[in-house]
Amino acid sequence: MPVTQAVLTLSCPNQPGIVARVSTYLFEQGCNIGEAHQYDDVETGRFFMRLVFNQVNETCLFPAIREGFAAIAATYGMDWTMRPAGEHRRVMLLVSKFDHCLADLLYRRRIGEIPMDITAIVSNHPRETYADHDFGDIPFHHLPVTKDSKLEQEAQIWRLVRETGTELIVLARYMQVLSDDLSAKLAGHCINIHHSFLPGFKGAKPYHQAHKRGVKLIGATAHYVTADLDEGPIIEQDVERISHHDSAEDLVRKGRDIERRVLARAIAWHLQDRVIPNGHKTVVFRD
Repeated sequence: MPVTQAVLTLSCPNQPGIVARVSTYLFEQGCNIGEAHQYDDVETGRFFMRLVFNQVNETCLFPAIREGFAAIAATYGMDWTMRPAGEHRRVMLLVSKFDHCLADLLYRRRIGEIPMDITAIVSNHPRETYADHDFGDIPFHHLPVTKDSKLEQEAQIWRLVRETGTELIVLARYMQVLSDDLSAKLAGHCINIHHSFLPGFKGAKPYHQAHKRGVKLIGATAHYVTADLDEGPIIEQDVERISHHDSAEDLVRKGRDIERRVLARAIAWHLQDRVIPNGHKTVVFRD
């Protein structure tokens, strides 16, 4: 099927003429730019851009446009991607006992809010844990893990990633810490939802820690996974105001709602090529 609309993202050392060169090239290929975002990071000296363009000249095919752009990218030292807009990417969901994020993502996929092909659902708990969920034809893999079997279990996960051609791995409240080795292999392609507003209360029960401290805001953080636990580049965060009337259980309940929406937004933006790495941070070109 011919590509009529595509998304170009890029980052490179900033210098005069980048915008002119990119837009001129697309014009020469018979393309019309429909949406453009750019950002100049004065602290790092890097330039970031996201363009959505339409092919007006049908005689120039998308593969040729992408191939021709490679020479421009090399000239400016660009890290770049160019993809058909709306292309379904292949996503794997990792989950543990808490299933609220899993249920939310399955629903958003079903109604078309997040277009993606789910390659597998992987859990360290058996299928019976999710008896209330209809996975349809999505493969489910029960991969139990112990301290002694962690490396073997992660090898199985990595094998599934490669065999299924998975492009994005989502830790949808997957309550296992990935090893440095697997984190490195998944760098830039693995999103975690942390049930706290980072940096802040870390560990297994951040809402209970927050309750003991009498905080007035709770939140959640979606970030890319790195070897440094909960220190990866942040994609999205959100908060909700609470009061002394709220119990620890109230905080957990409200936290689930925050986690769902934060994770969904982070995944959607990643799949739409709206997130560009910027060292320990990210540039996010939102709608």
